Amino acid sequence: MGQLVGQRLQNQRLNRAGLREAADVVAWFGAVQAQEYGPAKWGIAQRMSRRTTDAGLDRAVAQGEILRTHVLRPTWHFVTPADIRWMLELTAPQVHRRMATYNRQHGLDAGVMTRAATAFERALGDRKNLTRAELGAHLERAGLPAKGTRLALMAMYAELEGVICSGPRRGKQFTYALLADRASQVGVLPRDEALAELTRRYFRSHGPATIRDFVWWSGLKTADAKRGLEMNRAKSHDVDGLTYWTMGRRSASGSSRGTVHLLPIYDEFLVAYRDRAAVPHVAFSLGNFWHALVAGGKVAGTWRTAARGDGCVLNVTTLRPLTRAERSGLAEAVARYERFLEQPVTLSTE
Repeated sequence: MGQLVGQRLQNQRLNRAGLREAADVVAWFGAVQAQEYGPAKWGIAQRMSRRTTDAGLDRAVAQGEILRTHVLRPTWHFVTPADIRWMLELTAPQVHRRMATYNRQHGLDAGVMTRAATAFERALGDRKNLTRAELGAHLERAGLPAKGTRLALMAMYAELEGVICSGPRRGKQFTYALLADRASQVGVLPRDEALAELTRRYFRSHGPATIRDFVWWSGLKTADAKRGLEMNRAKSHDVDGLTYWTMGRRSASGSSRGTVHLLPIYDEFLVAYRDRAAVPHVAFSLGNFWHALVAGGKVAGTWRTAARGDGCVLNVTTLRPLTRAERSGLAEAVARYERFLEQPVTLSTE
């Protein structure tokens, strides 16, 4: 199992040379979960070879180099403008089906959703970038009053239909923009080609992984996963009774030792798998919803930050004593996080 986790560290770009630009990282994965915007940026930064900052990744989002939208599953993901249309075409029908019950519970039928998407399109055609609250005001003028959950569901529907996506942030507020403005002249792929591409992206970046893992991550059906693996001529091997699939040549070095990472909540290394045997949690009681200190490919603790003066304190709670090498690795990870934030970071351990 250690060899398998080591391979994942390599393929996830955590234990090998990183990629230069944020868009390169997102394209390598296909999509990167971005439910928590700030932590998701830090997850991307750790996979980049070029030194980048939190502000630098904000600029990449503002300039539309990476987009944030609902795709794959009913949650936010970063995707590239080159990939967003074919990925939506492939996965949006499944998300629509999963959201149908919630929509009905809030009185949102297909007619209402179509009218809302049209209102969003008109409003953004005039103003380019609007917050969700501003979109809600336009809905009200169109006779579709909506706030809170109803407004969020309408916005998600419009995202899945390829009408809107993330725009530049306005201070600390998120905005929406027309997808046609943020990803112009980008076409879709035939379904089989899109399925093969998404399967390839997942297994090259997350593998070794199981079919259940890909089904969970992509939101597609098991039959789709099997078809995608067949088209890519993927290779399989069994570990402890589970079949894991890989793409391309396996790395000669799959060791997970000697690496320490401060991974953010919802990081792809932790949440992109359904079969938990190889997911590096020590005791599943930790759950998925923590920033994780990963040492040697396993979760060795959790971490959080708290503002202090002109910087922050990074509080680490370890699950076991760290070795001398791991303490050194943790210090290096904290220094990298400090450069990313461009502010002093003080380490505190428990």
